[in-house]
Amino acid sequence: MLLLGVLPTCLAACLVTGAAAVPGPKDGLAESARGRQWPLRAMDVQEAWQRSRGAGVTVAVLDTGVDPRHPDLAGVVVRGPDLTGADRTRFGRHGTAMASLIAGRGHGAGRTLGVLGVAPEARILSVRVTLENDDPQRGDARVGARSGLAVGIRYAVDHGAQVISMSLGGGEGVQEGSPEEEDAVRYALGKNVVLIASAGNDGAGANRRNFPAGYPGVIAVGAVDERLRRAPFSNRHDYLSVVAPGTGIVSADGPDSYLIADGTSSAAAFVAGVAALVRSRYPALTALEVRQAIQRGARHPAAGPGYGHGVANALGALQAAEQMHRIPLAAVSRQARSSVAHDRSRELIGIGLLLVVAVLATRVAITR
Repeated sequence: MLLLGVLPTCLAACLVTGAAAVPGPKDGLAESARGRQWPLRAMDVQEAWQRSRGAGVTVAVLDTGVDPRHPDLAGVVVRGPDLTGADRTRFGRHGTAMASLIAGRGHGAGRTLGVLGVAPEARILSVRVTLENDDPQRGDARVGARSGLAVGIRYAVDHGAQVISMSLGGGEGVQEGSPEEEDAVRYALGKNVVLIASAGNDGAGANRRNFPAGYPGVIAVGAVDERLRRAPFSNRHDYLSVVAPGTGIVSADGPDSYLIADGTSSAAAFVAGVAALVRSRYPALTALEVRQAIQRGARHPAAGPGYGHGVANALGALQAAEQMHRIPLAAVSRQARSSVAHDRSRELIGIGLLLVVAVLATRVAITR
């Protein structure tokens, strides 16, 4: 994620009356944050909410950790393990930002303030697998090992995640991937879990292959700007699935503020939210079918490797999923019984006609 600006806030004093009140940013700032959420309009998210809001779905955010103290994420976050090997666990800013884009619920009266995620009724499982770019421990070879991602994927699968969001990659040593990570990806797909990852942010330079986005079966997401044009920094490869908003993105930051940033990280988080909407509405669909629904429902498809199947669209994905939705087993059973009865009726009619022909033939023989 490319940081453009931080919007600091002041915390209001809270009167404790039996339970700690949730601190919140100043109302003016929270209102400004909501007004800046252009991706919700570009992806037809509000129209999609008439069909699904992500209820019952757990999205694992494999990142720098998610801060549950942010008012837009109150009651949303389940805290998983810290797999970085760091001396002390911190709540990551990057992970918090991604979680808010997936399942932010806003705050205040009627939740009209703050950031709304694409799937505001989904839950977040936070698994810390990497450190912030400016963390002083990042340079320690013993800390933040890539093996943490493989372990984190397996942990998320085994603890009920239906969607795994990985806004990761772009750093040193991630252009080759690893057998452990690829095995973990296959394990998740075998358990019918949807995996989403950011395509990477060096598209204007080396445009290197990026993992985990490059693993087969992972939904790799690039970025577009507000005019739905490919962002120059967004990586371009043939494994790209879709693109999503990734410039001028406002999100939660730390326990009590917001930031505006560019990057494919945000784009991947938005698509993870779309996957949660589809999984909530159509839980019988497989991980592959969810991926196909997201790709078929994409809007504004464009030629070239930088767009994949087009711009991810929440409503379009749900509409595509509806067409793919399996007929309920009860209906299949009824159809099967009806088919059997119909075939039996045809069989009886055939036997009857044969008997009539036989009788007529007998009469002709007797007459002669």
